[in-house]
Amino acid sequence: MILDKETARKTAELLLQIKAIKLDAQQGFKWASGWNSPIYCDNRIILSYPPIRNFVREHMARQVEQLYGKADVIAGVATGAIGIGMLVAEYLSLPFAYVRPEAKSHGRKNQIEGKIEEGQTVVVIEDLISTGNSSLNAVKALQDAKLQIKGMLAIFSYGFDTAEQNFKDANIELHTLSNYEYLLEVALKTNYINQAESELLKSWRNDPANWKK
Repeated sequence: MILDKETARKTAELLLQIKAIKLDAQQGFKWASGWNSPIYCDNRIILSYPPIRNFVREHMARQVEQLYGKADVIAGVATGAIGIGMLVAEYLSLPFAYVRPEAKSHGRKNQIEGKIEEGQTVVVIEDLISTGNSSLNAVKALQDAKLQIKGMLAIFSYGFDTAEQNFKDANIELHTLSNYEYLLEVALKTNYINQAESELLKSWRNDPANWKK
């Protein structure tokens, strides 16, 4: 869900500007999952651009407060959301922790890194939502540690129906700064893509697993 439309448009514009998001409706990109996709998103590059990093940090921090109120801890999902999650926590003067995909096999065998206590309230920060599985895996780890999840805020979502259902089933509230619809709107308006490419990009989400097969 989007809280602020203008923030959504501006975020999409900035992500395209720094090539954190790339669109190629003709050749596409190969995802790690094996899917062919007309979009590739790597929001970690935001950290290399201070003005844009600050924009994302401040808008995420404000939305955390607006949506979820005061939390005890900000938790980032490793690895993509560690940097931006820490910046949001710093802006809000809150403790920060991050969640690995799985517990380490050595040392203290932690899955959650940082000081946490049972009963604390947490807002989870993500960089990108695709199916939501990895994000919800982090949520489960926090819940298993007996923390209370107030909700999740991500930079960007592809807007897959399966992700919406996964979050609904997990009873976790999800908001994002921007999403695929706003991205296409901005890309078309700024001539990053043309109308034909826009239609092709829209059709991708109907059956992403079989696009360009």
